[in-house]
Amino acid sequence: MSSTEITTLGGGCFWCLEAVFDRMRGVLSVESGYMGGHVEDPSYEAVCMGTTGHAEVVRITFDPAQVTFKDILTVFFAIHDPTTPNRQGNDVGNQYRSAIFYHSPEQLETARAVIGSLDVSDAVVTEVTPAVHFYEAEAYHQEYFARNPHAGYCQFVVRPKVEKFNQYFADWKR
Repeated sequence: MSSTEITTLGGGCFWCLEAVFDRMRGVLSVESGYMGGHVEDPSYEAVCMGTTGHAEVVRITFDPAQVTFKDILTVFFAIHDPTTPNRQGNDVGNQYRSAIFYHSPEQLETARAVIGSLDVSDAVVTEVTPAVHFYEAEAYHQEYFARNPHAGYCQFVVRPKVEKFNQYFADWKR
């Protein structure tokens, strides 16, 4: 088994996912970016227009000896709504879709099992597709919450997700 594993997840704004997974034990790095579209090297502005087909995602590198892919998905499904197509709260558009871009057959199997175990499994719209090219988001998006904790969006959208993680997954915090 490799000493590190990668997963790529989309669940609304990448700032929210990055802020939560940055706090999870066993997670070695989290990078915000774009995946799943048809335009090479898209800009944030182009992705926000909704015409590139890309989702805002985070690429998570983790140590499977410290945290499992299933654990990561457990947190993922707790901090976003996997039942609303192309929407998370007030963020609307296909770039905010719920998505698991799997990197191995084992991740695909685990993703299907976790989705099947959810109380709302019949309503889950999470896209489960193979990982394709990851385009790293612009530098100002990386560690956005850490650098801008008092910004309005961070206070009203990101912080509640971080607080939920802290409350419900305290044993998984770094």
